[in-house]
Amino acid sequence: MLRTLDELVAAARARGPARIAVAAGHDPDVIEALKRAAEIGLAAGTLIGNADKIRALAHSAGFELADEQIIPEPDEAAAARRAAAMIREGRCGLLMKGKVSTGSLLKAVLDKDAGLRTGRLLSQVIVFQVPGFHRLMLMGDAAVNIAPTLAQKADLCRNAIQVAHALGIAKPNLALLCALEQVNPDMPATVDAAALTQMNRRGQITGAYLEGPIALDAPLSAFAAERKGIASPLVENTDIFIAPDIEAANILYRAILYFAKGESCGLVVGAKVPLILLSRAETPDTKLRSIALAMLAAQPV
Repeated sequence: MLRTLDELVAAARARGPARIAVAAGHDPDVIEALKRAAEIGLAAGTLIGNADKIRALAHSAGFELADEQIIPEPDEAAAARRAAAMIREGRCGLLMKGKVSTGSLLKAVLDKDAGLRTGRLLSQVIVFQVPGFHRLMLMGDAAVNIAPTLAQKADLCRNAIQVAHALGIAKPNLALLCALEQVNPDMPATVDAAALTQMNRRGQITGAYLEGPIALDAPLSAFAAERKGIASPLVENTDIFIAPDIEAANILYRAILYFAKGESCGLVVGAKVPLILLSRAETPDTKLRSIALAMLAAQPV
């Protein structure tokens, strides 16, 4: 089982190098991440986008790109389609977002005729490491599904479980986060969480132990769990946190980064290959780790 983000990158390096198609590659942070990935033998990129900007940014970063690594395409939607085509044709194994909107990239991925559909729900999975915790943890979905239905939440769980398995977590504990531990019909998230727990018990969601509804304190604190009368395998041993909607997930993720000083990486799963699809606010380090995570998700530990 991988316990740190450094271990995650090292495990991916042992598999590498990967070939990445970058949609709208004229992004300085993406180029810096690819430079670092190339330096450690992790991955090499083919950048599709504004060729002049790509060359200028690479030059500024001290990153030498061969001519065949740059494909001129100034239109972002067309760049996304060409990147998806490179995956379909087997020329690259991973798809990465550059200076292109998430909507444009997902439109290319979900195109019925020329995309990378599998019939599964696309969802974001974040892997994070927080000071004071001696293991990696996962969460979702802070980027793709705004207000998931019960069926979509089941797929969010399955996608996160898949990534946990790729990190070597054989049977992860998954917390279905809500504001409290009781089912309250006035709080639909608690109803969904209880239903997902029963789906897990009946074998409809496998490969993990699910429990919910449950508030955030009990999985993280034996004191809180004891005071609330909660006896659960999740207490101080939770691997995956599934938030009830995108707002709760996004706030939790930013709190991990900025309040708890955590570090992270992330990807979107459910397409034919993992998608390295990150916010513009993510650092080159986060993007580098996300490349490594995508490599492991494509070929589990």
